[in-house]
Parts: sequence; C-alpha cells; structure tokens
Amino acid sequence: MPAVQKYDVFQAIADPSRRKMLQLLANQELPITGISQHFPMSRTAVSKHLRILSASNLVSVEKVGREKRYKLQPDALLELKHWLSFYEQFWDNKLSMLKHLVENDETGELKIVENNESFNKPNKETI
Repeated sequence: MPAVQKYDVFQAIADPSRRKMLQLLANQELPITGISQHFPMSRTAVSKHLRILSASNLVSVEKVGREKRYKLQPDALLELKHWLSFYEQFWDNKLSMLKHLVENDETGELKIVENNESFNKPNKETI
C-alpha cells in the first residue's frame, strides 16, 4: 500500500483550479458532482485536486451515504496569512510613499519614470 503524499498549503494553492475549488467550498460543503460541474475537466481530475487539498488539510471529507462531501477547513489558511504578513511591510511602505508623493506634489503632475510619461493629477475644478 503506497504512502499518501503530504502536500503543504503552498503546493495546494499553486494550481488555479484548486484555488477555485476552495472558493466554491467557502460557503458550503459539496459532493464531487457539485464541484466538478464548475470545471472543464473529468471527475477523476477533480478528485485528484481534491485529494491534494485534503492532504494539505485545506478541505475535509465526510462520507454521507454513498457520496463524499468536501468542506473547506479555513484554519489551514493561517499558514499563508502568517507568511504573507511579513511581506505586507513592503506593500504598506510603497503605498505610504505613493500617498505622500500624491498629497505633497506641487506641480499637479504624476510622473511615470519608466515610460517618461506624465499625467495631470485631477484638481478640484475638474472633478
């Protein structure tokens, strides 16, 4: 019997189809038939994606009668949140700099250095 491969959250969300599956499962649990109707792939392919999501603890599987129902386990997404929170400092810093430049620009123009183009900033008369 082969061992079940363990996937981490980052591997699991690397595929756009799996990210869409997580969105589908955000508000409700669904059987594979309910999930597969949203994708242009076979149920076997959907099942493989769901196994990866399950192995990364992003979804849980519950057998109800003859079908398996899949449900999002959002706690597993905390790993992503913690990892991304480190990088927010860079985004926040860039946004703060942009805000400062826009608010303190006396010329009324915003300059885009890469293209050597400038755009007029809207003023109170044009709004």
